[in-house]
Amino acid sequence: MTLIDGKAIAEQIKQEIAAEVADILAHGGKRPHLAAILVGHDGGSETYVANKVKACETCGFTSTLIRFEDNVTEETLLDKVRELNNNADVDGFIVQLPLPKHISEQKVIETIDYRKDVDGFHPINVGRMSIGLPCYISATPNGIMELLRRYDIDTRGKKCVVLGRSNIVGKPMASLMMQKAYPGDATVTVCHSRSNNLKEECRQADIIIAALGQPNFITADMVKEGAVIIDVGTTRVADATRKSGFRLNGDVKFDEVSPKCSFITPVPGGVGPMTICSLMKNTLLAGKKAIY
Repeated sequence: MTLIDGKAIAEQIKQEIAAEVADILAHGGKRPHLAAILVGHDGGSETYVANKVKACETCGFTSTLIRFEDNVTEETLLDKVRELNNNADVDGFIVQLPLPKHISEQKVIETIDYRKDVDGFHPINVGRMSIGLPCYISATPNGIMELLRRYDIDTRGKKCVVLGRSNIVGKPMASLMMQKAYPGDATVTVCHSRSNNLKEECRQADIIIAALGQPNFITADMVKEGAVIIDVGTTRVADATRKSGFRLNGDVKFDEVSPKCSFITPVPGGVGPMTICSLMKNTLLAGKKAIY
């Protein structure tokens, strides 16, 4: 069993990006600039954005953080999005989700210029991804593809089961795994809460990508010998032994599943570190004006 070390791969990629930025600057190019809009004071969002700012420093990017209170009007937020669309110095930007209930997330996403949509959520980027055109791919699926590539995991002709059908992970993951590329060329089945024979589907899978958000859902009896397991789940579970009072738990019952696997991602330290790293890769693409 090989443990897939997302943290080490993410650090390696950030160093590669930093070297490329240094080269761009040495040849008189512009330093890539990522902006982030943060609404309110959600603890998880605060942490994510702080980590993104830190990653920008490591990669040699300029970063700008724009804050609004959670009572900001939808129109004020949309005005700021339009302003960033028109700001030539800002190469890419994100609006940190979730947003307060009175703001339409979809409207905000669709207002972002798709050429600056480094989160990869705009319908144009999603559509381009689904037919294999150059685009910004959303961070988690992009990070998973990078892990498969860097660990040289064979996906061609393999049976891949994706658990979950969210717009952020499940659907793009399935689309990427079936494309004529490497990683890709897999035979993909998407399972979800309404799926029948879910255990049987998983038992036949060479690769399982679990993105359900249900702790310990995947047990040893659902996994065949030698399977590759990518665990996207990050649910906070109460744990009195931890200083924080909780621990992060994946969708996979790691201790009993891991002995059966050829490769498996841990939680934390597997897929998680790759998401911010993927955002950095998208920002570098934006700085190079690679998506147009």
